[in-house]
Amino acid sequence: MNFWRVSVMPIPQHAINTAQTVQRNAAQDPSNAVRLIAGPGTGKSSCIEQRVCWLLAQGVAPAQIFVVSFTRASTRDLRERVRHHCQTQGQPAAVDVQVSTLHSLALRTLRRAGLLARYPADPLVLDDWELTNIFDKEFGASSGINSIRRRKQIRYYHEAHWSTGIFTPPNYLPPNPPISQHESIVFLNFHGPTSQVYSCVLPGEIIRQCVHEMNAGNINPVALLQIEHLIVDEFQDLNPMDLDFVDGVATGGSSVFIAGDDDQSIYSFRFANPSGIRTFPGRHPGTRSHALDECFRCMPQVLQTAAGLMANFGSPNRIPKNLTSLYRYCAPASIGCVHRWRFSSGTVEARVIAQSCAALIQAGLSPADILILLDHQPALGPAITSELGALNIPFDAGEDDTLVDAPAGRFALAVLRIVGNANDYIAHRTILGIRTGVGVGTTHQIRTAVVTQNLNYRDLFYHPLPTGVFTGRSLAALNSARAVCNQISQWDDDGLAPNVRTVVRDQFCWFSWDSNVMGLR
Repeated sequence: MNFWRVSVMPIPQHAINTAQTVQRNAAQDPSNAVRLIAGPGTGKSSCIEQRVCWLLAQGVAPAQIFVVSFTRASTRDLRERVRHHCQTQGQPAAVDVQVSTLHSLALRTLRRAGLLARYPADPLVLDDWELTNIFDKEFGASSGINSIRRRKQIRYYHEAHWSTGIFTPPNYLPPNPPISQHESIVFLNFHGPTSQVYSCVLPGEIIRQCVHEMNAGNINPVALLQIEHLIVDEFQDLNPMDLDFVDGVATGGSSVFIAGDDDQSIYSFRFANPSGIRTFPGRHPGTRSHALDECFRCMPQVLQTAAGLMANFGSPNRIPKNLTSLYRYCAPASIGCVHRWRFSSGTVEARVIAQSCAALIQAGLSPADILILLDHQPALGPAITSELGALNIPFDAGEDDTLVDAPAGRFALAVLRIVGNANDYIAHRTILGIRTGVGVGTTHQIRTAVVTQNLNYRDLFYHPLPTGVFTGRSLAALNSARAVCNQISQWDDDGLAPNVRTVVRDQFCWFSWDSNVMGLR
């Protein structure tokens, strides 16, 4: 295989200006319903930034502009981008624009309507680690269902219903054997009290509650939160219940700007429904549609290959697109190249990939600009990272969350979460149950006592314990967790950092961790 260095000329300014004009026209569309179809690398996020900035310039109050993205990570990124862009354009009030996930927006709606009274504090959505290590394990202790896989299947069965409004939706693969009525009843009997004890919810649950109340005519998010403009990013990744929520906001009187690309829907396992962006104009008559077709990211040959795949293997009802690369305007034109390789074994494949990366780096490309996409990280990653290491090629295997999901990392995260939110019930449950020697039997026994004795779970960590309720292992576990929470409660702003280091360092010893791992010494 031969490698050569290619000098890529910059995209001419006139071509950039033409593409940005299309973005600007979409961003400044005054219609009450706007749909933006944005192919990969065409400037969708930039268009959203411009939309917010333009609304502020039109005199819209920042607190009445709501921007929604799909995940917490994408929300953080979009929030920073919006604020930075607006700041540079003389609109510092963007700091008060509401940028959140759809879950957070629905939660805020229910809170404002006073419909969260059954929870002792604002409920938090459980993440994957908490679902597996707290919710599912305690469900097993309560139900006697010992199979980890079966517990997850039962939970997923109900999450599918909450996310779509129907049982066994199209993206749901029923387990064998199917979930029985008895298993479903046992799950719901466990879920209700547990979500109240720990003030938590499962993914999709909050959106479902909000849509149910909206359909019953009990709430109107637009009136409750004063939503004048709703901007929704990654619209193709919304599930049917998410779509119902957004549609309800639109029909409730808010202007709605949605952005996405039905060819980039990757969350089918979360019941994403790309047909939502396709059928949006039909659900909202008068919708103005815009398309961003000029790609800033890929060269013509790369884009042509991708477009061919999407056209030939996409859904029959996909939105037609005419994606073109701005690099075609370069002088000389930068075409790019696509290699299609076949290998006799995975080992040979990994070695050639590493050699290819080495050649690119030697030709002047930064390692940070090389991306290797894998179909299955656990199966393919080790061989490739081994070959990269053998050639001394720096790489990031995307395993940054390993520490966070380790016992010591989870403990540190729980401490920090309590510092930020003293009413984070699930963080208190983490501190209680993650200590060595405290098993799910003990945490479940404490949870059951909270239910039967009508106690407040968080109070167990700060107030005197009720006489005679907790004994043996339960009492010992609670006293250990209470000691940690007592230290946290005594922190002030001046002593916060050293106290965080002290508590986390001391607790690491219980997990045989070296505090130097986190730089705590």
